[in-house]
Amino acid sequence: MVALVTPMLEDESVDYDALEKLIEFHIASNTDAIVAMGTTGESATIDFEEHCEVVKFVVEKASGRIPVIAGTGANSTSEALMLTQCAKKAGADAALLVTPYYNKPTQEGLYLHYKKIAESVDIPQILYNVPGRTACDLLPETVIRLAKIDNIIGIKEATGDLSRIDAIKAGVDEDFDLYSGDDASAVDFILAGGHGGISVTANVAPAQLREVYAQALAGNADKAHELDKPLQALHNDLFIEANPIPVKWAVAQMGLMGEAIRLPLTPLSASAQPIVRQAMEKAGITLKK
Repeated sequence: MVALVTPMLEDESVDYDALEKLIEFHIASNTDAIVAMGTTGESATIDFEEHCEVVKFVVEKASGRIPVIAGTGANSTSEALMLTQCAKKAGADAALLVTPYYNKPTQEGLYLHYKKIAESVDIPQILYNVPGRTACDLLPETVIRLAKIDNIIGIKEATGDLSRIDAIKAGVDEDFDLYSGDDASAVDFILAGGHGGISVTANVAPAQLREVYAQALAGNADKAHELDKPLQALHNDLFIEANPIPVKWAVAQMGLMGEAIRLPLTPLSASAQPIVRQAMEKAGITLKK
């Protein structure tokens, strides 16, 4: 699944023509699902009206050809609830809710936050834990409590800590999905019992990464690692500056959109551009001339 970038024009407005092009690119690349308005989609810099409009646009243009998961997390429970309601109204297949950032809630606060949203909006919901960005860690015991709520169906776990897989799986039903949110360790995550990944790298190498994950899901460890090896530089260098700065630049170099990004984020620095370009070349990505 791709954590989709949000293309923008030079005036920082959403570039809907480029967004439609990206949707078609991922459908043609056999991407399994699009996550719209996640961290990589600059959700933190986009206002609520735009956020809902982008989700609605992606759902409409996807036209049922590919599932759409809407990022609807926020640091306020009321705002996350509103965004999740927007996702349901737009026809999204599921919602992805990052932990409430900045506030540093307790585990009980996290439980009640997710419980309220799940019980208020009848849409499948995926938890999202990325403490490196949120200063908040959703612990396995809290995930296990939340998994008992019918429409909480899985978690995107982006700690890179593979021990969490067994810790979570020990207390949840078999149909609770565990998705990697860390490209560098995703293969090992899947081989250890995960069910897939929500990926930044998939913006740039969706077809290649899909085959990597397919091999890992089939238990073919050597083949999965072999296919993933050319992508390792991308997994690392797409985070050389804060996500989504490098990946937006990379997608622009593929000719799929422009390089614009919204403040306080800034375009990829000149010193980092050759590093990302080299990673793309190692992965066999075709760059525009």
